[in-house]
Amino acid sequence: MHDLPLHLWFSITRLGGAGLTLPLAVAIALWLALGYSWRLAAGWLAIVGAAAGIVTLTKIAFLGWGIGVREWDFTGVSGHAMLSTAVYPVAFFLALLPARPMVRIAGVACGLAAGLAVGLSRVVLSAHSPSEAVAGCVVGALAAILFVWRAWDTKPGKLSVVPVAVSLLMLAVALHDVRVPTQYWVTHIALHLSGRDRPFIRARWRVGHDAPHRVPVAPSGRSAALPSAFA
Repeated sequence: MHDLPLHLWFSITRLGGAGLTLPLAVAIALWLALGYSWRLAAGWLAIVGAAAGIVTLTKIAFLGWGIGVREWDFTGVSGHAMLSTAVYPVAFFLALLPARPMVRIAGVACGLAAGLAVGLSRVVLSAHSPSEAVAGCVVGALAAILFVWRAWDTKPGKLSVVPVAVSLLMLAVALHDVRVPTQYWVTHIALHLSGRDRPFIRARWRVGHDAPHRVPVAPSGRSAALPSAFA
C-alpha cells in the first residue's frame, strides 16, 4: 500500500481535511435534526466537538509550551485522522439507518477503514508521526462508536437513504480540496495564552532545543510553513 503514487496519498489525506469533514459533521447534524430529533443532533455535535477539543488542546500545549512525548515523537493528536475516523462511520450509519443491523455494521466498518486510510496517509506524507496518527484514529473511532451506540435503537424509516447519501456524497465531492487555516488560528491562540512570540517547532524540540524558530508568514496572513491544525 505504501507503493501508491504520491498524488493518491494526497487525495486520501484530503478526505480528512477540516474544510471537508467539519461541513459533513454539520450536515449529519442537520439530517439528524430534520429526520429524528434535535437531541440526537446536539449529542452528535457535542461528541465530535469534544473530540476536536482534544486535538486542539494537544496542539496548543505543544505550540505554546512544548508539551509532548519525545520518546513517541508525539506533538499532538492528528486532526485529519480524528475527524475522518469520527465523521465517515457516522455518515455511513446515518445513510444506512433504515437498513438491517448487519448492513449498518458494515457501513460503520467502511467508515472506520476510511479513517484509518487517512491516518496512514498522514504518516506516509510525513505530516504526522505514527503515534499522532494512531491517537487521532483512536479518538475519532471512540467518538463514532459512542454516537452509534447511543443512536443504534433510533426508529428507522423517517429518512430515505437516497437523499441523505446523495447529499453527503455531493458535499464530499464539492469540498474535497477545500482548506481552512486552522493551524494559523490555533498557533495564534497558543502564542496568546503562553505569552510567547514564536511557537515550538518539532525538529528542534525533538533534539532538545527548546527555543523555537520564528515561523514565516505568507502575504495572505497565513503561516507559510504550517499545515492545517487539524492535520
